[in-house]
Amino acid sequence: MFAKNVGGLDRVLRIVVGLVLLSLFFIYPGAWWRYYTLIGVVPLLTGLMSSCPLYSILGLSTCPVKRA
Repeated sequence: MFAKNVGGLDRVLRIVVGLVLLSLFFIYPGAWWRYYTLIGVVPLLTGLMSSCPLYSILGLSTCPVKRA
């Protein structure tokens, strides 16, 4: 579907940041700003799929280069 363009460390950081942001949504149920933490879905999904649409648009990749 999408080309893989997210490397190992980048992928782990995206998953961790996504999980931290989403956990803040549940930790602070009465806070007015808690809905902003739902943006954590984006890095979580891009980390799990190993593909970032923004990287594709900009022509970037953090995946290691495959040698023939």
